Amino acid sequence: MTSNGSHRPEPSTTAGEREMLDGWLDYHRSTLAWKCEGLSEEQLRLTPLAPSALSLMGLVRHMAEVERYWFREIGLGADLPDLYSTRENRDGDFHFTDADTWADAEQVWRTEVELARQAAADRSLDAVSDAGSHHRGEVFSLRWVYTHMIEEYARHNGHADLLREHIDGATGE
Repeated sequence: MTSNGSHRPEPSTTAGEREMLDGWLDYHRSTLAWKCEGLSEEQLRLTPLAPSALSLMGLVRHMAEVERYWFREIGLGADLPDLYSTRENRDGDFHFTDADTWADAEQVWRTEVELARQAAADRSLDAVSDAGSHHRGEVFSLRWVYTHMIEEYARHNGHADLLREHIDGATGE
């Protein structure tokens, strides 16, 4: 099965900077959703690339954490708990139990995407984050956050490509 993901929003080739960044980020968000379409709960939970613990469900949970962290915790300075990770299990987004479901993971991710859009909506690309990174203590411009998020999705969408091809042979651009 081959698909070109034609339902994904194509980023403008002539837009201004903000529209271009929004367009590319939405394109990559849609790509991740597309890579998960049409699969069963069992397929979305598969970790077929041993020894890696990567699964499509884990990638979606991870990106929910990343959206939350960069747009709301760093960008707005919100004090929010991690969604899945704990002190004992820093990769909790990739390690789930039988009680965790795809429906919940997808809903949390879509909610975090919408909250990220809202957090960025009224801010200038030059706006500096209200909080510093937990890792480096640095502040970041919204432009940097957008660029980082596009890179983060692009990298993980490559992982999703490999997972999906291994699961059911589906490939695409």
